[in-house]
Amino acid sequence: MPNTPNKFSTSAAKTPENVRQFIITPAAGKRLIGKALASHPVVQMALQSQTIVIIAGTTNGYVVEEIFATLDRKGDFPRRRFFRGVTLPPTRATTDTGRIPDESEFPGDVVLEQGVWQKGKTVFDVLDDLKEGDLILKGANALDLAQKRAAVLVGHPQAGTIGAALQAVVGRRVQLIVPVGVEKRVPGTLDDLAMLLNMPGAHGLRLFPAPGLVFTEIDAVELLTGARADIMAAGGICGAEGSVWLAVSGTTEQVDKANQLLKSVGSETSFEF
Repeated sequence: MPNTPNKFSTSAAKTPENVRQFIITPAAGKRLIGKALASHPVVQMALQSQTIVIIAGTTNGYVVEEIFATLDRKGDFPRRRFFRGVTLPPTRATTDTGRIPDESEFPGDVVLEQGVWQKGKTVFDVLDDLKEGDLILKGANALDLAQKRAAVLVGHPQAGTIGAALQAVVGRRVQLIVPVGVEKRVPGTLDDLAMLLNMPGAHGLRLFPAPGLVFTEIDAVELLTGARADIMAAGGICGAEGSVWLAVSGTTEQVDKANQLLKSVGSETSFEF
């Protein structure tokens, strides 16, 4: 019988990439996405010569903070109420569309024209002026990670900010980026879910699949370090609810860089307002 090498032996196996494991909470994921998008080439280019509209949402609040840090405006932005609707535990009150009853502190969306903040403006104020080359960032509530698609919950009868944004995206080729954390991943097909939730006779929120560039923590790790990140496990308690374990692989240099990056965001505290 021929002497066949064991395919699992060191001599026969391909040298594996460097692999390390990290746990990342939803809050840390938001910060990570913010850091990556602030340095994204498309965002940096738009900051120089175009208009960027960052539609209010909790993840986008971190994006704004990180972009403002690059513009030397760190600390000049009230992230804590930068949203229109949120999901809270049943013990905390929202309206049936997810809105906080008191919206008096809502600061508006963030509109940047050639890097200059047009304070107090919303997407609705600038919608008709947006053109090809401009950029809209809009968060999401559901993520099909396999297909890199996202969808937005809608409570407004005119489809809210995503409905408004798509007038410019589809009508004038304004680019849409969808920053969304992997804790929002759902099974199944977003189109099928939308059909179910949007049909006559259904009650509650509707679902709007968004035709934009989905950007998650996985994309952030790749952009900032060159390493690959794979979700290997999920869940936790005592503040780690919604967390994911990431297996990060790449060269030693890439994984070391990812280690520094993920440690830098690892202590991010849970979102409060």
